[in-house]
Amino acid sequence: MSHNPFPQSLPAPCIVDNGLIVNKDDMRRLLGSLTRVYYIHSLDRQVQTQGEGYVLEVFADAGQATLIANHALYINVQSFDYLHLHQSPDRETYFDLIQDNRQLRLMPLSNPLQDRENSDNLDEAALEVMLEQVLAAKWDVQMDDEDF
Repeated sequence: MSHNPFPQSLPAPCIVDNGLIVNKDDMRRLLGSLTRVYYIHSLDRQVQTQGEGYVLEVFADAGQATLIANHALYINVQSFDYLHLHQSPDRETYFDLIQDNRQLRLMPLSNPLQDRENSDNLDEAALEVMLEQVLAAKWDVQMDDEDF
């Protein structure tokens, strides 16, 4: 019988509002909840560019670049060594993507809770409009049939 000095399985990390994330899947899941952001791109702590944009895609592919242009962000987590999750004094979360001397800071301008509520309301409103259009079209067809 052999004795293993290491535990068979370690618990998975638990990071709440502050910490370092190196697992690319964890980075992708966390950034995937972002929509509208303010970004600051820095090299050697010198701001290169900054602006507002929408996170359109978060992916992991060593053959593709992270792209930011025309207010659109396509974030490849493979472009970065790790993600540093922070919380501001106002208790707002922001994300620093780090690769050597490069930092891409993402500060959410939207709240997933509010986005979800608005999305639910929008879906209901959109469904109501579509239902009204379908019923109106059906009535138009019935009236056309009666004319013949």
